[in-house]
Amino acid sequence: MNLDTQKILKTLNPNKIWLPVAISVGFVAFLVISDDSFTPQKINLVFQADLFPIVLAFVVLAIKELAYIYRIRTLTNEDLSWSSSVYVILLWEFASAVTPSVVGGTAVAVFILLKEGINLGKSIAYTMLTAILDNLFFVVFAPIALLLIDPNHFPDFEGTLKGLFISSYSLIAIYTFVMIFALFFRPRLFKWVLIKITSIKFLRKWRYAAYQHGNEVMWASSLIKDKKKRYWGKIILATIAAWVARYTILNCLIAAYANDLVLTDHLLLLGKHLILWVVMLISPTPGGSGLAENFFIEFFTVYLNEFTLGVTLFWRLVTYYPYLIIGALILPRWIKKVFFIAKKKDAYVKS
Repeated sequence: MNLDTQKILKTLNPNKIWLPVAISVGFVAFLVISDDSFTPQKINLVFQADLFPIVLAFVVLAIKELAYIYRIRTLTNEDLSWSSSVYVILLWEFASAVTPSVVGGTAVAVFILLKEGINLGKSIAYTMLTAILDNLFFVVFAPIALLLIDPNHFPDFEGTLKGLFISSYSLIAIYTFVMIFALFFRPRLFKWVLIKITSIKFLRKWRYAAYQHGNEVMWASSLIKDKKKRYWGKIILATIAAWVARYTILNCLIAAYANDLVLTDHLLLLGKHLILWVVMLISPTPGGSGLAENFFIEFFTVYLNEFTLGVTLFWRLVTYYPYLIIGALILPRWIKKVFFIAKKKDAYVKS
């Protein structure tokens, strides 16, 4: 894996927060300008929310982050301290927010873990395992969400959107099951297949990368085998808790404006949000900016009506912008910690 420090720090550059914010706000501004019936009161309506669901949304947001922090610390066999686990999760979220989901942030995640004192092999293994757990949540729960949704209540799920969802879901499922097979059953066979495929003439330029990735998978496989059931149970439950909390935030926000929601409405909201998230995974824009706002409006206008534009921005303000801001604030401190303070400590020990 190429862990070019300069490239990774360029990815983590705080200046990158402005592009996704510009796309996100710009998209909503475009809708405002093109809407002849728009008045400033439509944005001001966002302040007419019920307070309790809004407070609950922030509580659920905290639960989500705590679940992620607990998972990464448990995943690393508590080699990470609690403070290091917080840094890892917040910087990982920041990296995801400033890069397109389709690009992925594997190298960045490995780099962050490496700088927090986890050796390269374990960093790669933990990053791969995290990706598998998160993707497996989508693979398992997306079909359940579709089964729960009455097609008559989800007329938007047709045409282009349905095609995007099927494409995204298929890619996630294929990748997840291939990586499960490679990591847990036949890592050597996986490496052999990669090398054979890249032996084809027009694919030879990727042969070294395939060889390297095959070695990484074998390395990771050797590090995560023989883990106890308790270990797997804790990280799987933490994964489910984190993702359910992530989706529930939206339920809380919509409940603040739509007071007559019943259980079936909440299930429908969860299902729509999960489908929205799967589609966002193939977005070419940082953090799904623009695409997320577009489909949010398309999916949830039926519940929000005149509140829609204001709540669209509020939703991103709660679930997306904080990671841009927090990441930009803590990144300089983290860089100082792992590059300068750590070097001073090493120099002191050697002397």
